[in-house]
Amino acid sequence: MFQQLIEYFRERSVLILGFGREGRSTYNLIRKNLPEKHIGIADMKQLELDDPNVTLHCGEDYLDAIEKYETVIKTPGISFRDVMVPSETEVTCQTDLFMRFSDCTCVGVTGTKGKTTTSTLIYEMVKQSGKSVCLMGNMGLPVLDSIETIDKGIAVIEMSSHQLEYTTASPHVAVMTNIYPEHLDHYNGFSGYVAAKLNIIRHQVGCDYFICNAEQDFENYYNFSKTATSVIKVSKNGGRDDKKLIAAANANERLKGIHNQQNVCVAATAARCLGISEEDILAAVENFGGIENRMEPIGEYYGIKFYNDAIATIPHAVECAVEALDDVDTLIFGGMDRGIDYDGFEKYLDSCKLKNIIGMPDTGVNICNALLERGCTKNIIIANTMEEAVDAAFRFTAKGRSCILSPAASSYNVYKDFEHKGNHYKELVKAWTE
Repeated sequence: MFQQLIEYFRERSVLILGFGREGRSTYNLIRKNLPEKHIGIADMKQLELDDPNVTLHCGEDYLDAIEKYETVIKTPGISFRDVMVPSETEVTCQTDLFMRFSDCTCVGVTGTKGKTTTSTLIYEMVKQSGKSVCLMGNMGLPVLDSIETIDKGIAVIEMSSHQLEYTTASPHVAVMTNIYPEHLDHYNGFSGYVAAKLNIIRHQVGCDYFICNAEQDFENYYNFSKTATSVIKVSKNGGRDDKKLIAAANANERLKGIHNQQNVCVAATAARCLGISEEDILAAVENFGGIENRMEPIGEYYGIKFYNDAIATIPHAVECAVEALDDVDTLIFGGMDRGIDYDGFEKYLDSCKLKNIIGMPDTGVNICNALLERGCTKNIIIANTMEEAVDAAFRFTAKGRSCILSPAASSYNVYKDFEHKGNHYKELVKAWTE
């Protein structure tokens, strides 16, 4: 199957659209196996590449290059919301190509929140069983980096909406953790976002599985009568076989909260579809070590417990984290405005048990001002920088209580990504002195 992918590249005029992590991965694969093939690379940024077999299309008009090629391999972050793609042009992506040309049994995990935790749990459950398994995708591991070396084992792939938008294949086991409004600036509203997510099941067949959140009515978005796929709905309380798993999750500091309880049950359901034993599933939950930037304990400083939840880019995720930790005194939040409706979040902040609310630009400042206008009596602080936010957290958080960074927005207005934001926060917390 890998050789078929190389022939696919050989026979077409190929444009790599976007030269970030995935774009460079695609370039490296093509160049390694087809060293003399001429390809195009298009990017908003000016690029320098010492390769005579590459045509660069850079600058503001880089998207104009699309019409010059038969196949466009799109980087996830580039929006096609207002782009007219010629009917004769094929648009694909790494996720699509992996599912089409890999010999692996694919497990795809998508959803607005919980993707990385659920993907990692499935991976650990399969690994515990001794079966051949790899973990890749949206958490920062381009899938084509592994396609040449992995065998016919199980590939657990975290899939964002951007990575699913142009897929023409679906995984054997498809998981949808949940769906809430996000990335509205990338699509034509919520319906476009949902449509991209649901590509994860559009090409499944009768022997495949779709596992979804029982608390959300996915029939509002998809007519399951169109497919013979086995649909399995998982609730936050799990099923009759999940009592030990839930107890193990609650006992694991890195799996606190009802949202993680559901992630565990969803992951276990996927593992069962792959033939993994209950013993191996339970052992993976008990030994789960957590993931950076996801309710990550930083440590206790000056009597205050600090947590990094930089991945929380929507209000629902913030609320889940605050409720799960149970002793949060201070919330640091805010980031880039992507058109999310924050009315419900403002009401939550006004009524919840938080004592100190520290808002950063842009959304955090706007929400703090709205709370002040509605007469909120909590300690509301506007911080223009992370330095100011961390300083305020140390000054106002009660000893023995917790402070959490949980943005409820993306980080791109100031930071490269959520990891950059979370790492800066951790550095400042660890370096702070009275």
